[in-house]
Amino acid sequence: MTWEENGPHTLAQGRAADELELRRDEFQLAVDLGIVRTVPGLVPGAADGPGDGARRRVDRSEVERHRAAPGFPDGLRARVRVVGATEGAQLLAVTRERFTRLARTGHFSPVRFYVNRYRAVVWLYPAAELGEFALNHAGLLTGRLPLDIRTRAEGYEDWRPRNWRARRLGTLLRASGDPWTRTAAIASLLDPVQMAEVVEDPYERAYLDRLRPAPPSWRPAAPTAREIADRMMLADDPDEILWHRMSLALALDEARADRQAPRPDRVTALASVPVRGEGPPALESGGADTGTFGARAVRPAGGAARPAGGRPPGRRERRGLLDRLRRRKEVAPR
Repeated sequence: MTWEENGPHTLAQGRAADELELRRDEFQLAVDLGIVRTVPGLVPGAADGPGDGARRRVDRSEVERHRAAPGFPDGLRARVRVVGATEGAQLLAVTRERFTRLARTGHFSPVRFYVNRYRAVVWLYPAAELGEFALNHAGLLTGRLPLDIRTRAEGYEDWRPRNWRARRLGTLLRASGDPWTRTAAIASLLDPVQMAEVVEDPYERAYLDRLRPAPPSWRPAAPTAREIADRMMLADDPDEILWHRMSLALALDEARADRQAPRPDRVTALASVPVRGEGPPALESGGADTGTFGARAVRPAGGAARPAGGRPPGRRERRGLLDRLRRRKEVAPR
């Protein structure tokens, strides 16, 4: 019996969206914002129940809870409504310039973005969160902005990309309890070079690549816009990069404690260490694609490349990594 046949207590996301009277993009926003909770679906081909490998579903009780709420469906739609800077400024009764300064300095976070025809990134904000901000921070909506906010805004500080990535990471982490899947979510915020410097084992990098979260469904289709959107998904601030590298190192330790990354049954001698773009040796698991994300030889300073399949970094090596990251942060250009 399939999960669909044995699923009286859960609904596919499309069916749940229909019963909640939400468009597909509105439903996805509801999930991203934590308004609608999802549960793991059935791993394809597995007979032992739900897991992280399948599209998540919605419990019927969750749908019934929202349908029974006062003001349904208009109240639910209002909670997932998003606005741009112009409409957001109108909601807060401030100028667009003031709204942008508050957004750039991290006083509220975007939930989505798109690339317009001028190749500019347009940020979208939850209208409900802006309403809460107006109630809790009325002093920032009138009069002269505090000096620190003006200074940060005039210095071209922009927390919008970083806050959006943090929100997306939170959504990905909430969606899984598997330590390797959660580690892959963190790794997805780092470029291949940064990730490979933390995850030195090529088989672990291949496994993280296989578990890499899919890009958002609203990712633009046009090549130029997609390239811009893909850049927005990677950490680019030195402090942010350092934070995610340290988080990745800690998450990797937890994942290793849970289980080892898949490895071949027989390790053959390597003619050369894999370089970026080649990936590790194919896993002997029926020819499954291992991916190439971050497959780059990482050579310790003054030493040879680490052999593939070698011992994972120990506590002393991990401490050395964190020390190196801290030193890089101290000398990182601003």
